[in-house]
Amino acid sequence: MSETDARREAAARISDENGSRDAGRDDLGRDDPGRVDALHLSNQICFAVYSAAHAFNRIYKPLLDRIGLTYPQYLVLLLLWEQDGQTMKTLGQRLYLDSGTLTPLLKRLEAAGLVTRTRDAEDERLMRIGLTEAGASLREKATPFPDEIVCASGRPADRLMALRDEILALRDSLHACSAPDRGVA
Repeated sequence: MSETDARREAAARISDENGSRDAGRDDLGRDDPGRVDALHLSNQICFAVYSAAHAFNRIYKPLLDRIGLTYPQYLVLLLLWEQDGQTMKTLGQRLYLDSGTLTPLLKRLEAAGLVTRTRDAEDERLMRIGLTEAGASLREKATPFPDEIVCASGRPADRLMALRDEILALRDSLHACSAPDRGVA
């Protein structure tokens, strides 16, 4: 049995044990307050992650407005601040964005004077993205953002890092299960 099949079987077993077929009801169809309804929105981890992402965006928006960036633009710059001159393909893989989404984003950053897009000298199929002086200088202005996010969360930084690690592991497992050939960034 493959790892994916084993995960599906385990999830089905857990679902059956939690009574998701008639969640919240006993064997006679009566309400059972002791049972968890797997189809309640409040029981969905996907919604918890989705709504937390929206909450993050509400915190980031005023911070990013101060430096004239959107959240996706900020993510691109984070990667370029880590390592300048990455290929568009690498940026797309690391951000889980396809070229149809990434190209207009990079064009807007280029129009704002924050990045350059040039063909790779050795392989013209590759587009290299480089920081301009203005793009590099935004790093200093963004330096307080992580501390502001920690403060807004009301949780200690070490707890947030542990949560981040769990979410990344969850993401990687979901990617492996849904698209085994995609790999993990």
